[in-house]
Amino acid sequence: MAVTESVTEGTFGGARAAHEGILRRQSARESRARTYARALPIVPVRARGLTIEGADGRRYLDCLSGAGTLALGHNHPVVLEAIRKVLDSGAPLSVLDLATPVKDAFITELFRTLPPGLADRARVQFCGPAGTDAVEAAFKLVRAATGRTGILAFTGAYHGMTTGALAASGGAGDVRVARLPFPQDYRCPFGVGGPRGAELAARWTETVLDDPKSGVPLPAGMILEPVQGEGGVIPAPDDWLRRMRRLTADRSIPLIADEIQTGVGRTGAFWAVEHSGVVPDVMVLSKAIGGSLPLAVVVYRDDLDVWEPGAHAGTFRGNQLAMAAGTATLAHVRENALAERAGLLGSRMLTQLRRLQDDFACVGDVRGRGLMIGVELVDPEGEELTGVAEGRAKEAKEVTGAKEAARAAGAVGDAGARGARDAVGARGGAVSEWDGEARPGPRPAAPELASAVQRACLERGLIVELGGRHAGVVRLLPPLTITDEQAAAVLDRLADAVAAVARDPAAHGARPRRPEGRKEPAD
Repeated sequence: MAVTESVTEGTFGGARAAHEGILRRQSARESRARTYARALPIVPVRARGLTIEGADGRRYLDCLSGAGTLALGHNHPVVLEAIRKVLDSGAPLSVLDLATPVKDAFITELFRTLPPGLADRARVQFCGPAGTDAVEAAFKLVRAATGRTGILAFTGAYHGMTTGALAASGGAGDVRVARLPFPQDYRCPFGVGGPRGAELAARWTETVLDDPKSGVPLPAGMILEPVQGEGGVIPAPDDWLRRMRRLTADRSIPLIADEIQTGVGRTGAFWAVEHSGVVPDVMVLSKAIGGSLPLAVVVYRDDLDVWEPGAHAGTFRGNQLAMAAGTATLAHVRENALAERAGLLGSRMLTQLRRLQDDFACVGDVRGRGLMIGVELVDPEGEELTGVAEGRAKEAKEVTGAKEAARAAGAVGDAGARGARDAVGARGGAVSEWDGEARPGPRPAAPELASAVQRACLERGLIVELGGRHAGVVRLLPPLTITDEQAAAVLDRLADAVAAVARDPAAHGARPRRPEGRKEPAD
């Protein structure tokens, strides 16, 4: 109460003292595992839409959005109204797995949004309230349905913080999960990039599954993210994703799509798998489906529903406020075509951000899908991985040759471009996400520059997240309700932050590059 009052009264000194006192007590009393609080030393007291107001009276544009949880931004009126309606009705707030009108409305709206091939024969399991709980439930489900134990997952993946979910994530240790290459253009694991790199990744997966000496028995399921978020904002190429669907379907391996961060319109489609036309056997959902409150579910094909009563349970799977907020959010996104809006606005933002690559050598790559955007910071003095550049040049030459062949056959303009893509895509590559132009090879990641950009953004009133293999990717996850004017302000502040860090890294806390083998001091 005192914090809010001090901000309202506008007494800057008192507000600042309250702000610093709260941060001091947090540091003294909370776990060393805290993360966002270290990089973002703010104390939010009010929020609406894209804007957060701190206890010190400062305002920020929030492009973290609760790590993608806030599809409609902070305190959207339709969400608040849905919550108030339940509170005022006298309805129970937590009911385990009992049926209620609130739950029935949520399931009805959720099924209305699902890919048609899944919605027609879907079952839903409410889990514990976090996305990692849904991932654990999905693994348990496919193991029970198939009688097998292993899971296929991908390099760079992030699926949660509980044991099984961590085992399928990129930083796993001793696990029962086989790791497969995830295709990406900028840091292709095969040093090629583009459609050829995606083709090699698909071939590797096929070999692992079909080689009796691969050391990987037929698994219980494959889990993947249509866009890797924590992995560095890496969209799965559509053709590659379709290839994974065929590989798993032909071998009776359930395909699990992790739509925890990509769902509810974030990528420009209601569910990110819809870009490729893929219908998974299982979808794990959380974050935005609760309308800012904790909620997680697994949606799966009915023939996988082999659980006995009580085989999977959880005390907090009956959160009525989250279901009401979730229903309101899903309906608002659907009725107002916010997914389509995210696709259009995200495309424009990506186009503008890619100019940073021309202006600043420390910007290695800009990528994303919809309003899930990443800017990778690199060491401008680091050695370029020339093998990747050579592979890309070869691939670009092949694409150019396909274009010329298409033109010679009388296909020009857009038709010619489609013909070129079809010609290269006939090998199974994913050309839809790649422009076929030769690009420089990647330089070493620069996490210190990324952290400096994040700090510079905060100084300019912009909240961004970091991600990627080395935490070298600045991530934007604005709410789907962001306006054109707000988007322009976000891009201006980010560009200004990048420019300031590029001019003088040391002034923004980016230390000089360490010699090889030198370790960071302990925290």
